[in-house]
Amino acid sequence: MTQRRKLPGSRQHTSFGTQEDDEDPTFTQPSTSQVQRGLEKFTPAQVDQKTAEVVQYFLVKDQKKVPVRRADLVKHVVKDYRNIYPEIMKKATRTFDQVFGLKLVEIDTKYHVYILVNKLETAEEASGINSPTNPKTGLLFVILSVIFMKGGVVRETLIWNTLKKLRVDAGVKHEEFGDVKRLVTDEFVRQRYLEYVRIPHTEPAEHEFHWGQRADLEVSKAKILEFMGQLHDQEPQSWTQQYREAHSDPDSTQASTSSQR
Repeated sequence: MTQRRKLPGSRQHTSFGTQEDDEDPTFTQPSTSQVQRGLEKFTPAQVDQKTAEVVQYFLVKDQKKVPVRRADLVKHVVKDYRNIYPEIMKKATRTFDQVFGLKLVEIDTKYHVYILVNKLETAEEASGINSPTNPKTGLLFVILSVIFMKGGVVRETLIWNTLKKLRVDAGVKHEEFGDVKRLVTDEFVRQRYLEYVRIPHTEPAEHEFHWGQRADLEVSKAKILEFMGQLHDQEPQSWTQQYREAHSDPDSTQASTSSQR
């Protein structure tokens, strides 16, 4: 996680498809003058209504932790209001902040991908991931813990072997999780908790896991160290490198926020 390696020729597997498909050649960010002219065509009530639709779209996606692409947002929700897109996003960001206690975060500034983060919780406070209360979240927490303790990147074989010791076999349908491999390599990746990257020049193909952008924002590394300390009956400080990373300035690893992109 401190150094997330982007290997030559590798490509993250996500349900969005390839990154080339994520671009939207039909949409150009409107200038300030274009926004001002665009606002003259709509009443304040119309702008508020469209903002409400954008907010609803994000909230529905967030229920399943699905990131939102700007291309999809413009195509399916903003539509004819695209000339005032920055104004709508500014209003939506304010609504998330003041009404829902959420922060709109742009986790990918190149392809313009957004998620919502609970701004009421600090990195050191327990959240749904840091204190897992359901089996699926618990499974994700175990995987993230393994990746963190191994320096931020692990081969998938290590993950499958670790889960097998917990009686969760990637090759066998699980009573609670169903298709385990699909859950880990598709759902968790699509939600941006994990990155699943092919290792170049491996035949048959091998992959490795990294923390995803949502995990960087939502998961407390300090909580993971506390968990590992309890598990192994050791002080968290005994893992020097991980302890240093867990207690470094969180602002240095935060994804950039944007209400105008």
